[in-house]
Order: sequence, then structure tokens, then C-alpha cells
Amino acid sequence: MNIAYNDKTDLLYIRLDDRKQEVINKRVSEDIVLDVGENDKIVGIEILDASRHVSLDKLLPVKYDTAKAS
Repeated sequence: MNIAYNDKTDLLYIRLDDRKQEVINKRVSEDIVLDVGENDKIVGIEILDASRHVSLDKLLPVKYDTAKAS
């Protein structure tokens, strides 16, 4: 599992399956998109406006990367 957060765009992405595979994006709400891969399994979750929906400090002890604008 890999968790990435971009503070410039406030986008949180949770990758559940790191295998390279084709995915289909399925929007389940205005701010949540699922990446569905082989055998209709969810391989990733994209959360837009993440700071409104997720308490990022509560993700710990899982570490997340914060992408800084150059």
C-alpha cells in the first residue's frame, strides 16, 4: 500500500495494489474516484479536497509523502 498527498492540489491518493495493471476510473461521489483493476478489484482511491474529508494526521502511523511546489 502506498499513500501520497499533494498539498498544492489537496489530493490524497491511496494505492492498495502496487502491481502495474490497467485501471478504470469510477467516480463514486463528487470528491472520490476509485481505480478499479483486474477482476473488478479496487486498486486505488483518489480523494479530492482531501483536507475536507480526511484528518491527515490521523493516517499515522502510516507515512504519507507531501509534494511541495517548486
